[in-house]
Amino acid sequence: MTTQRSTSPLAALSTPAAHPARPVAACALRVQASEYETRLIPAGTFDAPRGSMAGEGPWRLDAQGAAAIIALAANRATDIVIDYEHQTLLSESNGQPAPAAGWVDPHSLEWRDDGLYGAVSWTERARTMIEGGEYRYLSPVFPYDAKSGAVLDLLHLSLTNNPAISDGDAVLAAARRASAAPQHKEAPTVDRSKLIALLGLVADATDEQIETGLAALKAQADTAKTLRQALDVGEGDDAAAVVAALKTKARTPATPDMSQYVPKAVFEETTAQLAALKANGDTAELDGLIETGLKDGRIPGKATADWLRGQGLAACKAHLEGAPSIAALKGPQTGGKPPEGDDKAKGALSDAELAVCKAMGLTPEAYRAANPVE
Repeated sequence: MTTQRSTSPLAALSTPAAHPARPVAACALRVQASEYETRLIPAGTFDAPRGSMAGEGPWRLDAQGAAAIIALAANRATDIVIDYEHQTLLSESNGQPAPAAGWVDPHSLEWRDDGLYGAVSWTERARTMIEGGEYRYLSPVFPYDAKSGAVLDLLHLSLTNNPAISDGDAVLAAARRASAAPQHKEAPTVDRSKLIALLGLVADATDEQIETGLAALKAQADTAKTLRQALDVGEGDDAAAVVAALKTKARTPATPDMSQYVPKAVFEETTAQLAALKANGDTAELDGLIETGLKDGRIPGKATADWLRGQGLAACKAHLEGAPSIAALKGPQTGGKPPEGDDKAKGALSDAELAVCKAMGLTPEAYRAANPVE
């Protein structure tokens, strides 16, 4: 395998004494803000031409190692941060904030012939500085195997102009903590079917039903704890004694707080008043709907209006929503005179009336019976 050397300087940090299985390194790659997918770690064998600060390369990354890093990244709950000048590692020692310059989507990591790539989302500030030449290098921080130099993971990255970091001791101490701490935590999983069974719910219980069951279970546990405290018994006390004490407490009627209640007569009177107010409001709304329906033709006549009034507010609303507004029912179409050439028999329905019958599902005979010819 040949050694790859970038035209940009590289610097490495390692901590074999503190954590021989997982020392940490930081190197630098040329970066451009215009690249959506950026090379994060080079492929093959690479080193630090200017020398490492502690320990030494070379480091190695191949397709198999990249696949393991990609699998680890897929379990991350957060994006991979890109900071400035490795301030994420230095913030604890210098007390300065560590603002992000960008973020790498952990699910975008991809292996290519020349290295591990990822989709970077730069902040506006970082993009401006990169395009203006204020920052030139991207420095990944990664743990690696002390014997083989194989890269094991990608912790985070940093924008820097001086890959050979001057504050080596602080970075090494911070890198030691980052390497020793677990980098990925798998979220605990719950067997939904077992949880439903334990709660005594139906097999297709909804999330809301499960939450209600859990809340009830917690309330029972809290009640039991309160009773144990009140009875001065502990978890290890005789179960029979606890049960006997609980039964005694249950037979003792609790004194209700009367300030939380009102007399029954007051409650019934208030309920009746509210019901009357609601009925009056419904009646006024119903009258208004019927008046509007008569004016715009959706209610053909008084007989239909009386019938809808007897059906109630909901039925009237349903009728008006589906009934067409018929211009012929809004007023006389012939100035109060009989249409010329009208040779229909008295009592026959007009086209407008037939349309009303169709909309309301009535037969012509039923409509004429409800709306007789004067």
